[in-house]
Amino acid sequence: MKKVLVTGADGQLGLAIKAAKAAYPGISFLFTGKKDLDVTSPKQIDLFFRANRFDFCVNAAAFTNVDKAEEEIPAAYLLNETAPRLLANACKSHNVFLVHVSTDYVFDGTKGTPYTIDDTPNPINVYGASKLAGEKAIENVCCNYCIVRTSWLYSEYGTNFQTKILAKAKSLPYLEVACDLYGTPTYAPNLAVFLLNKIRDLAFVSNMEHFSDGKTMSWYDLAKQLTTVEIKTTTAIFNLKAKRPMNSALKVKT
Repeated sequence: MKKVLVTGADGQLGLAIKAAKAAYPGISFLFTGKKDLDVTSPKQIDLFFRANRFDFCVNAAAFTNVDKAEEEIPAAYLLNETAPRLLANACKSHNVFLVHVSTDYVFDGTKGTPYTIDDTPNPINVYGASKLAGEKAIENVCCNYCIVRTSWLYSEYGTNFQTKILAKAKSLPYLEVACDLYGTPTYAPNLAVFLLNKIRDLAFVSNMEHFSDGKTMSWYDLAKQLTTVEIKTTTAIFNLKAKRPMNSALKVKT
């Protein structure tokens, strides 16, 4: 039986993986949240890896608040760069395969067509820069790993675009949503299944993959799919603290 550690278990993706686990009887899961394992602490990680044996580590822990990252730069880098490096070192020492989840925001959004794994990252905000730093940290450690970039995660779990939109729809007569930012929305439970299928089938064959289950659309388009409340278009540039890529859609290998 394969044993899998999932960090960030109280976040959106972690909760989605937890909800999907029953479909994978051949996998034994160990879920850790902030209270169980501080992924920014070298000592805690070392002790945890010594006390527990697993074959895979899915790192779903991240600082994901894009606007807040502009104000809390050290905190963003601690969770998005330092933690992946520490986990990569532990995985290397204990022969654990690291699956690290990254983001479309490592790109600047100016390409005009979906980004492939061969395109050069060029982040335009702190969140994207810190996530790219995490990718490079893992690459430098040279453990067994795969970085899976995804885009615009949404679901009924945690705090995300879907939960925020549906909450606002209950109390407001109409919503205003940006129509000038494009990406490939990804339903978190489908990302969870993608990752777990890869683990079950030992199907990670490269160090970098892109995954999304959605077509290229704007935040406005996605909101229209999620609610029937009236939605008015707005321009993101006037309403957001952090710059966003104008089109960060990902090209997914089929």
